[in-house]
Amino acid sequence: MTDILNQSIQAILLGGLYAMYALGLAVSVGVLRFVNVAHGDMIVLISFLFLSVTQFLGLPLVIGALLMIPVGMGLGWLLQRGIFQRAAGMGELQVILVAFGLSIVIQNALLAGYGADARRVSASGLEAASFPILPGVYVGVVPLIIFVAAVALIFLLDRLLHATRLGIAIRAISDNLVAGQLNGLPVRRLQAATMAIVGVTIAVAGVFMAVWTNFEPSAGPSRLLVAFEVVVLAGLGSYWGVLIAGILIAAAQTLGASIDSAFQILGGHLVFLVLFLLRPNGLFPRS
Repeated sequence: MTDILNQSIQAILLGGLYAMYALGLAVSVGVLRFVNVAHGDMIVLISFLFLSVTQFLGLPLVIGALLMIPVGMGLGWLLQRGIFQRAAGMGELQVILVAFGLSIVIQNALLAGYGADARRVSASGLEAASFPILPGVYVGVVPLIIFVAAVALIFLLDRLLHATRLGIAIRAISDNLVAGQLNGLPVRRLQAATMAIVGVTIAVAGVFMAVWTNFEPSAGPSRLLVAFEVVVLAGLGSYWGVLIAGILIAAAQTLGASIDSAFQILGGHLVFLVLFLLRPNGLFPRS
C-alpha cells in the first residue's frame, strides 16, 4: 500500500512537469494555429542557458531562474516577428518546415557548444530532499514546488486570456482572424505577444526540467512528444485540461515502469492512443 501511495504521488507531481512542457504548445496550437515542432528544443535551450548562468557564471538559482523569464519572452517574441509570421504568409506547411529547421539548428548549436553529455542543474541537495506526509510516504520538495508552480502558471494564463483586454484581443483573433483584422486589431503584434507568453511558459518549463531531470542537446523531440500527447489529450483551449492530461500520461508511465522499466514510455503512449480513440476531440474540448 505504501508503494502504491508513493507511486501515485510521484505520478501526480510528474504530471505537473508534463503540464509545463505542454502549456506553451497548447497556446501555440490553440491561438496561433500551428504546431511548433521546435517547442521541445526551445525548452532544452532554456535549460542549457539556465545551466550556463548558474553553474558557469555562478548566479544564484533564483536569480538565474528569474533571468530566464525575460529571455524566454524575448525569444518567443523575436521568433514570431522575425521568422514564424513571415513563414505563415507563405502557407501552413512553410511554418512547420521553418520550425523543423529551427529545431535542427538549436540541437546542433547546443551539441557544438555543450557536447553530447547529459547535464543537470544542481540545487545544492534540494532536488533530493523530501518530507513525510504519512508513515513511509514521502513527497519530494522539488517535485512539489514544480507542481504548485504548474498550477499557478495555468491559473495566471487562464486569467490573462479571460480577464484582461490583451487576453480578450488574443482570443478574438484566435476565434476569427479575419474579423479581428476588420475590427482594427493589431494582429501581428497580438500574435507576437502570444508567442512571448509562450516563451514565458517555455522558460519556466526549461528551468524546472533542468533541476528535476537530466537533459542533453537531443532531448527536445522527446519533450515535444510528451507535450503534443498532453495537448491532444486535453483538448484544444483547455489549459486546466492540460494539467489533468499531464497527470494521466505520467500515471500511465509510472504504472508501466512498475511492471517493467521498458514499459515506462510505452505505457504513456498506449494510454494516449486508447483515450484518443475514445475521445478524439480530447477530454475537455472547448465548446
